Amino acid sequence: MTIAVEKVLYTARATAEGGRDGRTATDDGKLDVTVAPPKEMGGTGDGTNPEQLFAAGFASCFHSALKLVARKARQDSEGSTVTAVVGIGPINGGAGYGLEVALEVSLPGVERAAAEELVAKAHEVCPYSNATRGNLKFTLTVV
Repeated sequence: MTIAVEKVLYTARATAEGGRDGRTATDDGKLDVTVAPPKEMGGTGDGTNPEQLFAAGFASCFHSALKLVARKARQDSEGSTVTAVVGIGPINGGAGYGLEVALEVSLPGVERAAAEELVAKAHEVCPYSNATRGNLKFTLTVV
């Protein structure tokens, strides 16, 4: 199922040179990073990698969604955190690669059942969740 954006509110633009072993930067200069394969994948590990960038983006986006739904529900999201764990590995007998994502959410000021409900609602709101739903192994845990 394709999700159509009704109105684009913001567009990010980044350019990569050298793929997994090079440089990636946004057109506004706010992000400019050296990219290198991790040692676990035969690289030097001397830079960030696409999985780390994806994890950072997913965690930040999901946390914003969580704070939004918590505010609407009049719940305290103070001190909350979201940790994204992104794994990469072979799929289709080694014909390609795929990702898996686990989100670990902490809402210390909220009772567990309410926290689980907020996290489920955030998963419906978050653009990263909507973009990846049904496309990768996904685990969502309230810690």
